[in-house]
Amino acid sequence: MTTQTIHRPLLLRPFAGLSAAFNQVRADVRSVQERDPAARGSFEVLLSYPGVHAVWGHRLAHWLWRHDIKTLARLLSQLTRSLTGIEIHPGAKIASGFFIDHGMGVVIGETAEIGRDVTMYHGVTLGGTSLEKGKRHPTIGERVVIGAGAKVMGAITIGADSRIGANAVVVRSVPENSVVVGVPGQNIARSKPHLPGDAPDLNHSSMPDIVGVSLAQLMQRVAALEKQVTSPDSILPHVHAPQDSQWQGEDFAI
Repeated sequence: MTTQTIHRPLLLRPFAGLSAAFNQVRADVRSVQERDPAARGSFEVLLSYPGVHAVWGHRLAHWLWRHDIKTLARLLSQLTRSLTGIEIHPGAKIASGFFIDHGMGVVIGETAEIGRDVTMYHGVTLGGTSLEKGKRHPTIGERVVIGAGAKVMGAITIGADSRIGANAVVVRSVPENSVVVGVPGQNIARSKPHLPGDAPDLNHSSMPDIVGVSLAQLMQRVAALEKQVTSPDSILPHVHAPQDSQWQGEDFAI
């Protein structure tokens, strides 16, 4: 075995690292183009998407954090925040395929964990609800979509393929394939489950008014009860209520 053969793998290691980084950048750009119809080309995404820039800055800050260079990691995360309007603590764990659309006002806490191919819109907070040093921020499953202004608080888990409605406040864990709306967030059963191979669930207009529907049904029932006083054989209408913390029924078809 020649000296050239022995040392060739060592010489190629830096290039292998560059190749992996280049492939990751390509994957980041591709994830934007797949989920944002406004993206017109790779060059535009590279230069003008703050969500992509924030993820790149976080990767470097997270590397520094894991190698115990914590002060520099925090400084880098604050620099990225000033440039993009997106604050991601360097301790947060983020898998590949993460896309922040628009991004202004996003806050992601230290112990947050985000799975693959998650989509997040502006104004989202993954916040903590405890002063303890341990796990205090949410864990977001794969392919979850979090609408604009939503707040996911505490050491809870959002199951894979779920959708969090705009401005929802989620304080309890939800299983896979959930749709969560309202304040506090209410879990609604899907009539058509979202599968891992499906396109991202961006249908934010499909958000039922669970409180409005239930109040309307309650008013109908009160009117029927009043009628039953004079007509005992009349049938009372059904009133919706959650079962095991989940709203179900065709009125809430998602």
